[in-house]
Amino acid sequence: MLLALGAHPWAYPMLEVVHLIGVALILGNLVLLELRVFGWVSELPMEPLARLSLGLVGLGFGLATITGLLMFGTQPGELLANRVFTVKIALIMLAGCNAGWFHARRSLQLQDATARLSMLVSLVIWILVITCGRWIAYV
Repeated sequence: MLLALGAHPWAYPMLEVVHLIGVALILGNLVLLELRVFGWVSELPMEPLARLSLGLVGLGFGLATITGLLMFGTQPGELLANRVFTVKIALIMLAGCNAGWFHARRSLQLQDATARLSMLVSLVIWILVITCGRWIAYV
C-alpha cells in the first residue's frame, strides 16, 4: 500500500484531501456542538444533535487517523524527527484526554461553565492541531 502512494503522482495528494475531510468533520461538528452548549441554537434538542455530531466526529477521526497513519508510513523517520509533528501528536492525545474527561463528567447534560471551558479548550487544541499539520511541511 505504501509503495502505491509513491507510484502514482495523485495518490498522496488524494490521501491528503481525505485527511482534510476527516479534520473538517471533526472541527465542524465540534463547533456545531459547542454552539449548542453555549446556547446559540437552543431550539435544537441536545441529545439528537450530540448523537449526530459526535457520530460525524468519530467518522472524521477515523478518516484522519487512517490517512494520517498511511502518510506517516511514507516517511516515519523524517516525521519523528520533526518537532512540529511531535507537538501535533501530543495535542491530539491532549484532545483525547479532554474529550474523555468532558464525557466522563457528563458535560453535555450539565452544560455548565466547566463544560463550556472544556469545549473552548477542545476548539483551541484542534485549531493548533490543524496549524501544526500545515507547518509540518515547512520546518
